[in-house]
Amino acid sequence: MKDTGQKFDHSESESKAKYSGEKASAPRRAADSAGPALYLVGTPIGNLGDITLRALRVLKEEVDVIACEDTRQTQKLLNHYAISMRTTSYHEHNEMTKSAELVKEMQEGASVALVTDAGMPGISDPGYRLVALAIRHRIPVVPIPGASAFLAALVASGLPADSFRFSGFLAAKRGDRRVALEAVKNSPRTQVFYEAPHRVVEALADVCEILGNERHVVVAREVTKLHEEFLRGRAGEVLETLKSREVVKGEITLLIGKAEEGEARVGTGALARPSVRRRVEQIMAEEKVDEKAALKKVAKERGVSKSEAYRELQRSK
Repeated sequence: MKDTGQKFDHSESESKAKYSGEKASAPRRAADSAGPALYLVGTPIGNLGDITLRALRVLKEEVDVIACEDTRQTQKLLNHYAISMRTTSYHEHNEMTKSAELVKEMQEGASVALVTDAGMPGISDPGYRLVALAIRHRIPVVPIPGASAFLAALVASGLPADSFRFSGFLAAKRGDRRVALEAVKNSPRTQVFYEAPHRVVEALADVCEILGNERHVVVAREVTKLHEEFLRGRAGEVLETLKSREVVKGEITLLIGKAEEGEARVGTGALARPSVRRRVEQIMAEEKVDEKAALKKVAKERGVSKSEAYRELQRSK
């Protein structure tokens, strides 16, 4: 999980335990074969103690190079556990070329561990291109499970976790974000998103307007870190809590409860707010104006720019 400058938390007492360095009983690279492989290694999302013994063994003994989203960030983890493995940079700006280079190394006999700044590679972080290319070249891909911010937030949220959807980061642009929220308005499952701290108040305001002030939400902040916090309640209440703060900091996971029975009825009945297209058609019919004038009025009603309203109109056509 990136976007907000994830930092490892060295203050937790649990992170003080050091890797013993003892040899594991399992043979080297036994997960798939004795040959080269790509290991997807989950790393802590804050507390350095949240790493598995298997992950430590892989990083220390079973690979030839560690591909890192940010080598400086990963070095903190490696130093903490006295791991001196070679590292190389692999991030969103060099994925295309670096994936080919790493696959070539594996074809020549090397094993590679892929890590991101925090959590599991490929979850709102780089990794997909390298995995796809490795599979295409018949190189074994071995997942080494570890911490995940959205799963940790989900299970502690108090919202139903039997059926949920994780959609990564909400769109930064308001119009696109509102379209995404409209799409889950009547969803029967918990919705999970990542959000940047400087946008979370704006995002919650859109949740209140589109899904209603009474929708259950949870804002999970700094999960596993020293200042871990869960704000649980109705959307309107949580929004007011965050608005009262001078600034919101840290990694944010935003969880939205499924539509309740009463909300679902309203969402499909006459009381539901019409789509941009339907509202434009209503204004054109009632006020005898053209589409351009009607769209301008709709944009004003909804507090968005005319260009954002136009994009929503085009998507519905």
